[in-house]
Amino acid sequence: MILAGHANFQTPETPGVIQYLTKAREEFDDRWSKNPKSDVTLDDFDIKRTLGSGSFGRVVLAQYKHSKKDKFVAIKILDKDQIMKQKQVSHTVGEKKILSCCQFPFLVKQYFAFKDNSYLYIALEFVSGGELFTHLRNAKRFGESRTRFYGSQVVLAFEYLHFMNLIHRDLKPENLLIDHRGYVKLTDFGFCKRLDGRAWTLCGTPQYLAPEIILSKGYSKAVDWWTFGVLMFEMAAGYCPFHAKKHIKLYEKIVAGEVEFPEHFSPQLKDIVRCLLQVDVTRRYGALRNGTQDVKNHKFFASVDYIATYQRKMEPPFVPDSGGDEGDANNFDEQKEKSLDIASKCKYEEEFIDF
Repeated sequence: MILAGHANFQTPETPGVIQYLTKAREEFDDRWSKNPKSDVTLDDFDIKRTLGSGSFGRVVLAQYKHSKKDKFVAIKILDKDQIMKQKQVSHTVGEKKILSCCQFPFLVKQYFAFKDNSYLYIALEFVSGGELFTHLRNAKRFGESRTRFYGSQVVLAFEYLHFMNLIHRDLKPENLLIDHRGYVKLTDFGFCKRLDGRAWTLCGTPQYLAPEIILSKGYSKAVDWWTFGVLMFEMAAGYCPFHAKKHIKLYEKIVAGEVEFPEHFSPQLKDIVRCLLQVDVTRRYGALRNGTQDVKNHKFFASVDYIATYQRKMEPPFVPDSGGDEGDANNFDEQKEKSLDIASKCKYEEEFIDF
């Protein structure tokens, strides 16, 4: 591991960091150019239960039949009809391709991607601890050390993604999973995009939208650092910094950028959130000349050992109860089960030819 011997991982100028990220991008680009297809089918899996559902489909826990040891995966099942109806073809095809190319400890791993006449399937590693959202809801709010622990991993995930010229665009507690050891993994890459210049698409979660997205100014990787500021606030407060019943009022508050901090926030936490929730992109941490270094070296993260974090050698502040079983899904809420209705003829074959 190139990274392991360098104690100043938080400093971008360190040759080992640049070497690591450069090599990672070369490997990413190589996988991107190949875009391999999988020959697995749904028959290769035993579906156990539904883990979650959304507008395009649902996620199920399944066991891969052909592994020498028990291999549980979370299969994202996407309905072609719904994808077409909501005009999300490019996002869905992009999600599959991006996930197949990314390899980083704090990003969910893709094992297989395949399709049939009616559905698209993305088989991901099963992260048994459940959504960070669920644990935050149960805890009401996280202490600052726990907020720092999760936040430092998101910082490293964004550093990797941005070096690959990717923007995630949908960071939120629902899209962070906690593994059986207590570390987080970023998931749901449906809005992730490989950036060539600026992006203009209005996408993301309303409470997390950056001002430049709302104002249709065109935007870059800086939107991810805005969402990170919202996440940091929400983890430590238990609620979002911007909220309103109507979207128009919510967007007005976001564009104004005025944040009221709870009394229990430390000066260091207030400062990092202020530095991230800068309406003026030219002043927003993460988007300045020093890039991720400004975030990593902020006094709120002063105690973080980024090498130990990357190597997952830090003591987590919380370890979820996974029942001692690799396929235990007790950290996910019970969902209504639904059978798949697979058409006799292939739907939208041309539209999904690159999936």
